[in-house]
Amino acid sequence: MTFAALADPTRRAMLASLMAGERSVGELAAPFAMSFAGAAKHVGVLERAGLVERRKAGRQQLCRLKADRLREADAWLRQWERVWAASLDRLETLLADDKA
Repeated sequence: MTFAALADPTRRAMLASLMAGERSVGELAAPFAMSFAGAAKHVGVLERAGLVERRKAGRQQLCRLKADRLREADAWLRQWERVWAASLDRLETLLADDKA
């Protein structure tokens, strides 16, 4: 679910905005000229993926980044980075041997 949430560029931009601190749903919507309802749907996807936490403060819904899930995703990606790097190193060696 984490990668599905990260697949959308609007949601990635919202997460980037939250890196600077807590933001309201309206503030997250502003750069995209979208409605509150549209932004709330994006926030809901991020919330279900465990990337964002939402709380009410008066009439506002405030969101904050939950970095734990991003750390988990990063660790998973790094594992595959090592696999691909090793495969590409072997390919490079084979191509060098083939040239010689």
